[in-house]
Amino acid sequence: MANFINSHMGELAALVTAICWTFTSLSFESAGKKVGSMSVNIIRLVMAIGLLGTLQYVRFGYFFPQGADAYQWFWLSVSGLVGFVIGDMLLFQAFVVVGARISMLVMSLSPPLAAFFGWIILGEQLTMAHVAGMIVTMTGISLVILGKPQKGKRIQVKYPVKGILLAFGGAAGQGMGLVLSKLGMGDYDPASATIIRVLAGTVGFTILFVFTGHWPKVIKALSYGAAMLRIGIGAFFGPFLGVSFSLLAIKYTTTGVASTIMSIVPVLIIPPAILIFKEKVSLKELIGALIAVLGVVVLFWF
Repeated sequence: MANFINSHMGELAALVTAICWTFTSLSFESAGKKVGSMSVNIIRLVMAIGLLGTLQYVRFGYFFPQGADAYQWFWLSVSGLVGFVIGDMLLFQAFVVVGARISMLVMSLSPPLAAFFGWIILGEQLTMAHVAGMIVTMTGISLVILGKPQKGKRIQVKYPVKGILLAFGGAAGQGMGLVLSKLGMGDYDPASATIIRVLAGTVGFTILFVFTGHWPKVIKALSYGAAMLRIGIGAFFGPFLGVSFSLLAIKYTTTGVASTIMSIVPVLIIPPAILIFKEKVSLKELIGALIAVLGVVVLFWF
């Protein structure tokens, strides 16, 4: 057993990452329905700063990141604003509108979108495999969200269009944020880079809430013990454990293998969605989720 774990450390870490992100999405969906997605966003970022900072203090002896130059701070901060403020704001609202299961299914578009943005921004090669992966993933998503057209309609969407668009915006924000992170990170420590991104996201939400007058709702949310527990669970399994294991996965196996395993969240989330949230999942939706994940496999393996 020990030899198996040592020889497959990266793959196992990627699997643990996918499990962590499943817990995170379900926890944030539940909390968002109680106190609102905007409040969940900033509270979990503050929690994440504490958890990630503590991890960094154990590793390096300092809480806040050090050693990054102005270029890295700028692009990592922009990445945090795009990924956390724009991307996650849209995703968390999608959790409330269509639930974590459908939202995370649409989020499987994030890797191919990252490849597309990498082609535009970084000049990375966009191969036919990338295009094929995106098409396969979109086919799987379409199989889940589209129903039999009613009379007089060419397309029938089974879930609220607003929620689908919010989730797509979240996927685009995550994909763009990943590319901007790569642009700014260079050879800088990934965990320290994550803290910079989280700090930028927290500042972004702070400014946004000043102009929108959302702070009273955040303060009120702090008094909801059940919601705070769920946010804490989500922050622990997401920015803390999830990010840590994802870095471990990339260290011990290839990025393609790690990314493929970590993309199985749309499938992993189906059992708890049925058992906890009592969702009805058809065979067609299960097949659609598997096809969407297959698109990510095509993206990284062909």
